Amino acid sequence: MMNQILFAGVIGLFLTLVGTPLLIKLLARKGYGQYIRDDGPREHASKRGTPTMGGIAFIFATVAAYFLSKVISGKPPTYSGLLVLGLMCGMGLVGFLDDYIKIVKRRSLGLRAKAKMAGQLIVGIAFAVLSLQFSDSRGNTPASTKLSFITDFGWTIGPVLFVVWALFMILAMSNGVNLTDGLDGLATGASVLVFGAYTFIGVWQFQESCANGETLTNPNACYEVRDPLDLAVIASALMGACLGFLWWNTSPAKIFMGDTGSLALGGVLAGLAICSRTELLIALLGGLFVLITMSVVIQVGSFKLTGKRVFRMAPLQHHFELKGWSEVLVVVRFWIIQGICVIVGLGLFYAGWAAEK
Repeated sequence: MMNQILFAGVIGLFLTLVGTPLLIKLLARKGYGQYIRDDGPREHASKRGTPTMGGIAFIFATVAAYFLSKVISGKPPTYSGLLVLGLMCGMGLVGFLDDYIKIVKRRSLGLRAKAKMAGQLIVGIAFAVLSLQFSDSRGNTPASTKLSFITDFGWTIGPVLFVVWALFMILAMSNGVNLTDGLDGLATGASVLVFGAYTFIGVWQFQESCANGETLTNPNACYEVRDPLDLAVIASALMGACLGFLWWNTSPAKIFMGDTGSLALGGVLAGLAICSRTELLIALLGGLFVLITMSVVIQVGSFKLTGKRVFRMAPLQHHFELKGWSEVLVVVRFWIIQGICVIVGLGLFYAGWAAEK
């Protein structure tokens, strides 16, 4: 059964390595180039016109890798897997419409704010409502109305508040990845690390599932997660697909993911957290996204309250660029920060299991 994870990762990697340059040629031929802010770092002016909407590549590769791994292994898709993929594609569609209007329709702000929010709300509500359906033989649905950290910890918030909570997570992670996507390869590489963590979490939860009964190494710390192995398959497919995309997205980038990619990645990260019962842990596993989002909140709040800016420019990565750090230096150091967050998050995840012995 673990072969599914390997198949998905390898197929996702292969499809983006081979498919992304084809997408670059198509987008370049149509003139779908990136718009660059005039108030940003001067070094970014050279990026103007670089093909964008590259998220199409890894969204397609992930979906194809998931279903091909099912065909090869002979295993059927699961409700959890389909819902998480649906969330990724739905958020990606909202991002695509935003990118399309910016680039093709030449409207710099893309989708109207209300229309963009409405699209995200529709996709998020549909995922949240459906994730409380489709219970298995043990009564587990893809999501739970209990709050979770490294597993459910007992506070039931009810279906209405769960939908609100799920929407908050989806919007927060989507905007976090979107804000991080400002330097070549930064958001892609950081996402690879988080998807690697969720591949491990899914495998561990599958091995220590309460459904395994007498074969458990620690019966007191089993996991009631509906389809943990399938979540690992999706995480592996995403890790491979993003690695292949990073080959072309790293500095100097030949293509950008655009809102198509950033909203999709943020959405699928939230979906993995919700369905694996690690809702609060995602704030640590995706620590770089949280840090960058908070830099924007602090900058805006400080300016409105005091008229002064805390950072030279927000999001945070541009502050360090304006301090004289090269783009590659910022990216690599931020990847290191993200790696530390993942290590600490996985350490807490394992410690929570070991503490129940």
